[in-house]
Amino acid sequence: MTDASAIRSERPEPGVAVVTIDRPARRNALTFAMWVALAETFEALSDIAELRAVILTGAGGAFSAGADIHEFSSARAGASLGDRYAAAVARANRAILHCPKATFAAISGPAMGGGCGLALCCDFRIGDATARLGIPAARLGLVYGVEETRALVAAVGVTRARELLYWGRPHDASAALAAGLLSEICPADPVAAAMARAASLAGSAPLSIAGAKRVIRALQPQPSAEDLAEIAALSARAIESADHAEGVAAFAARRPPVFTGR
Repeated sequence: MTDASAIRSERPEPGVAVVTIDRPARRNALTFAMWVALAETFEALSDIAELRAVILTGAGGAFSAGADIHEFSSARAGASLGDRYAAAVARANRAILHCPKATFAAISGPAMGGGCGLALCCDFRIGDATARLGIPAARLGLVYGVEETRALVAAVGVTRARELLYWGRPHDASAALAAGLLSEICPADPVAAAMARAASLAGSAPLSIAGAKRVIRALQPQPSAEDLAEIAALSARAIESADHAEGVAAFAARRPPVFTGR
């Protein structure tokens, strides 16, 4: 299986698409090619008039462990490649955020880092008892992206977002529900629960849902061009820092990182 083919799209019921991140041997960690394929998949689904809902999930008992850190030494080496990688992640998040259909993240197991960001970009997040959500960017010396941070703040508020980003601690299903990371916890299969929620939209007008999503997005604060430039500079500085190299090395060695601020 190629990286791009690890993103699967199916239509199990009329009006509903299920997009599956299918790389269970790596807990569905996303490579550069998978970020691109995920964006292309959601962009294509957005144009299908008869679709009412899209469900995003992961294969093999994991939603997604986030970006594949083992690829960072090649795919994110230096500011130029780091910008290219960040653009692919941002495109995938935007494709989900801007999808005019109702979107559901069906979560079992880890939804960490970039995986948590993908879930946050969905309208609803349904998890089972095994769900664990968190954002360990600060443990890797990275700056979390604009799209997923905006979605995080919209879901949990500013103070809780700071806690999640500064400390990077994972939340189990109950804590994630209390924080707003999860919309609900289901007793069994989160995909089946999301399918049931999607089926209940049959009485709602698709154009009304698309309009509601656009209005809500318009009401969320937008960063200025100056903000975006400053964030890009901070992100580039982080990617080229000794702390980022230390974070990746510590992750590979399964030891705590030792950061110096350089």
